[in-house]
Amino acid sequence: MTGRILIADGVPTNRIVLRVKLTSAFYDVQQASSGAEALALIRQERPDLVIASADLPDMEAEAFCSALQASAGLADMPLILLQRQTDPQARMAALAAGAEDVLGPQADDSVLLARLRSLLRDAHAEDELRLREDTRRALGLAEAPRAFETPPQVVIVPMGPLRGLAEAACRLRTRLGAVVRVLRPADIRTGLTGQPDVVVIADSGGASDGLGLLAQLRASPGFRHLGLVYVAAPEARHLAASALDLGANDILADGLDPEELAVRLPRQVARKRTAERLRADMRDGLRAAVTDPLTGLYNRRYALPHLARLEERAVQTRRPYALLLADLDHFKQVNDSYGHAAGDQVLTEVAARLMQNLRAADLVARIGGEEFLIAMPDTGADQARRSAERICALVAAQPVALREAPQGVRVTLSIGLALRTPEATEGPEALLLQADRALYAAKHAGRNCARMAPLAPVPPRCSGGSVAAAGRGA
Repeated sequence: MTGRILIADGVPTNRIVLRVKLTSAFYDVQQASSGAEALALIRQERPDLVIASADLPDMEAEAFCSALQASAGLADMPLILLQRQTDPQARMAALAAGAEDVLGPQADDSVLLARLRSLLRDAHAEDELRLREDTRRALGLAEAPRAFETPPQVVIVPMGPLRGLAEAACRLRTRLGAVVRVLRPADIRTGLTGQPDVVVIADSGGASDGLGLLAQLRASPGFRHLGLVYVAAPEARHLAASALDLGANDILADGLDPEELAVRLPRQVARKRTAERLRADMRDGLRAAVTDPLTGLYNRRYALPHLARLEERAVQTRRPYALLLADLDHFKQVNDSYGHAAGDQVLTEVAARLMQNLRAADLVARIGGEEFLIAMPDTGADQARRSAERICALVAAQPVALREAPQGVRVTLSIGLALRTPEATEGPEALLLQADRALYAAKHAGRNCARMAPLAPVPPRCSGGSVAAAGRGA
């Protein structure tokens, strides 16, 4: 996973050492020598994550956290602090002020890198949900009424005898007003009713049984959106890095500390509920207005504002994205031979194959009679080309079964694709023109194939006409 990381540290040697480690892990690294310089760079460059020394030359760690939280649009910026000397009191204060984690001198590189991967993974997932919400707002759809907040629902699963369990449950009830349940591992499947906000899996005595349970919950369709916190036994703190890579949202690497758990959980509850709300808004608020009733895909009304949001994000993050225009070949012959009801069946089946074979972050929309738009964020040229070729192959591989043609009707796609590189200046309108031209090239090349537009900017068409006209019928 790549990402842009800002290192803030007053000691040049520390910055260089950390920069080498992160660069070797394929991160794009920027540096700042003070808190003020770091805050200015964060506002200007919007990195994906910040790693800062807990003793910056011009401000304390807690003050740096508070300044970041108070900056417009930066409250959700992931921040990791590095302590050169163990200071439990300062560590708790920084966590309470908004730091995602405070790693002491005993933390090894594997934990730091695993924490980076976890935070960036969660941030990118939430960014995608917020991108969809931005599109919803651009369409002028009213925000759904908010229900009253309910107490946090927390489940603690001790994997064995666990010291501090009763105190932790009591602290969560009194400090957070949480509804806390303790479940045995054997009861987890039947006991996780009502979708709790957070499940705390606590290993004990050096065991690693909790990692297996963590992986099962994260992979289970019914529980994959839970907030998962893993507590490593003090003698097995190396397991914390594995927990993050298996999907834990947060970790306690030194055993169950009731105070630290009470400080960390509100952030996880808030994130789980925010993601839950964003998914519900996207699911319910947009469905009728912006989906195609035949295929269930997004329609043109949704797709075009979404491209504008995708462009804004690409400019801000300097990441590429790809646009694919896919058109069914000889679709008019299907309608003429078998009727429009059969044509509708073909469109529905092709739409289903597209949705089942693309990433969750990719946008698939029906923007014309037999034409589909696919927008792929964070996608380079090779990946886009492979995806287009794979889509052509999977559509052509299996005939579409029709009542009028039990033996099935073979259908194929032609695809034109265009890439928006970080260096490019053209917007989505120009990119659509490029993809449209590439689609014509695919048709002229014999159909059932994909063609990519040149990466150099293409001047606008002089002849006019629709960017992606429905019913091309070729």
